[in-house]
Amino acid sequence: MFAPEAEVWYENLPKSGFGDLLARNISVPGLSPRYPYVHCTANMSICQITTCEGEINAAATMMALVLSPQFDLSRTYFLLAGIAGVNPKHSTIGGVALAKYAVQVALQYEFDAREMPSNFTTGYVGYGTLEPNKYPTINYGTEVMEVNEALRDLAFKYASRAKLADNESSKKYRARYQPVGVKFARGWDGPTVVKCDAATSDVYYSGTLLGEAFENTTNVWTNGTGVYCMTAQEDNATLEVLLRMHVHQVVDFARVIVMRTGSNFDRPPPGVTAYEHLLVLQQNGFEVAIKNIYMAGIEIVRGIHAEWRSVFLKGVKPTNYVGDIWGTLGGHPDFGPGSRTNGKAVKPAV
Repeated sequence: MFAPEAEVWYENLPKSGFGDLLARNISVPGLSPRYPYVHCTANMSICQITTCEGEINAAATMMALVLSPQFDLSRTYFLLAGIAGVNPKHSTIGGVALAKYAVQVALQYEFDAREMPSNFTTGYVGYGTLEPNKYPTINYGTEVMEVNEALRDLAFKYASRAKLADNESSKKYRARYQPVGVKFARGWDGPTVVKCDAATSDVYYSGTLLGEAFENTTNVWTNGTGVYCMTAQEDNATLEVLLRMHVHQVVDFARVIVMRTGSNFDRPPPGVTAYEHLLVLQQNGFEVAIKNIYMAGIEIVRGIHAEWRSVFLKGVKPTNYVGDIWGTLGGHPDFGPGSRTNGKAVKPAV
């Protein structure tokens, strides 16, 4: 999504034996002016693109990529890999999460907390509803994206082989979460690879109340099956582009992996205000989060390459519903109002 997340691949991939990502630099009309190239190894087996931050940039960049005639992406696996805020209940600074769901948590009505009704626990209310923690009755289709759980589990297996980076400064900030025990069960622990879900919001938020509000949003919008643990800005936008182009058989949405690494906590430790936590104190998680994008990501790349002919060429068959809240790709969503097409996939307009 931005330069440091890309540079860790440029710097380290040559040592992996897979080649240099800067061997071929392909200009594509419509990419971000800051990141105007798709970078590929000499044999084009691995390519990397930087979208620029935020939902608008991610959607614009990805649409330019998938519409470019320079690439055949019909059998490509997409690894969406970036840093994120992290929920200390489920992961930690430097931790790696592989998601089944991406939830666009900010797609709601919002009251300033100083003006919300006295019986509300949050100023966020689902569209078409009258109070928090109700399923929105007006939806845009991008609220929840569900990716291939079987592929996610394979990615988890591969990423779990990684020796994740850590450092003393990260450990020092994590130690602030230890006294609260179960409440922040993973916040004070060292980095590991976990399975839990990603929230999308262009607003870079911080604080216990907002963290808990979006935990609840994730729970309600996924019918109680999603686990909010990472928060970032781009995933639902990127996934929406890939979903739309799956309809036109340009890409295969069942070949998408969502991975995030924790660079900062989404809420403060005991005795620290949300303001101090976000803007004053140094959480010291950026360095290890960037490193672990590569450390975990390269293991996923190795796994796909090693088992290309036996597993990945033909595709990993989903065992779960895959798609959006509307059932665009067919099947019946296990969340939301249900399929708009009686379980049938939407066909391209003619």
